[in-house]
Amino acid sequence: MKKTLVSLFIAGVLVLALNQPAEAAGKRDSGSAVLTVGATPVPHAELLNLVKPDLAAQGIELKVVEFTDYVTPNTALIAGDLDANYFQHIPYLESNAEWTAALSSAFGVHVEPLGLFSSTLKNAADLPAGATIAIPNDPTNEGRALLLLQSKGLITLDANAGLEGTPLNITGNPKNFKFRELEAAQLPRSLGDVDAAIINGNYALEAGLNPVRDSLLLEGADSPYVNIVVVKRGNENDPRIQALSKALRSQKVKDHIQQTWDGSVVAIF
Repeated sequence: MKKTLVSLFIAGVLVLALNQPAEAAGKRDSGSAVLTVGATPVPHAELLNLVKPDLAAQGIELKVVEFTDYVTPNTALIAGDLDANYFQHIPYLESNAEWTAALSSAFGVHVEPLGLFSSTLKNAADLPAGATIAIPNDPTNEGRALLLLQSKGLITLDANAGLEGTPLNITGNPKNFKFRELEAAQLPRSLGDVDAAIINGNYALEAGLNPVRDSLLLEGADSPYVNIVVVKRGNENDPRIQALSKALRSQKVKDHIQQTWDGSVVAIF
């Protein structure tokens, strides 16, 4: 009987000892977390990469997946390939019923003022009669571009056009401007083919254009088009997302935005 008890005790000790590495590994796994965020390169991915060490210090591995278009990041988020994305503003998110139903804004970070650029002109007043202006072709940014021109008195829009106006909503066009609707990413490359183009801030930056210095017209810093981090509905309070919010809305990021882009990107916190 004694031998049996001793054998059982030794066996129990061995089982316990053998299980300790597995339990320790499990704690390591549960103590670390991966957060996968889709983003366009500038400034979104750059800012995410800036805060990677801050999240790592909290046990969160931030993986940044770069996209060069405005559709795939939302599709990938809905499909579960991403935990969040960072590239868009609320009017763009709300332009698609499927996105609105499945996704939600977690928090805002910055605004990228939209600007009018030209490779040949120095002032908006120099736009000739019949000039061709390239504008984004996605619903909200197209309306936003036209609103910029209207705010400077260059065109007039139908009062009911709202944020989703198109050239069809133009009721006043004294200089008879013509509009070329292009995918946002193509706009910088169009400058050699048009008189001017209205370009999103991130694509202007990628093309080596400084919206503050190089634009003929620029949105004010009070623009409602704040760029947001988006998640699946219900995940807004995920601890990883809350940690990302704290990191992206820190003084470190605010200073980096000011020092790097000098007004071309404006922090809203």
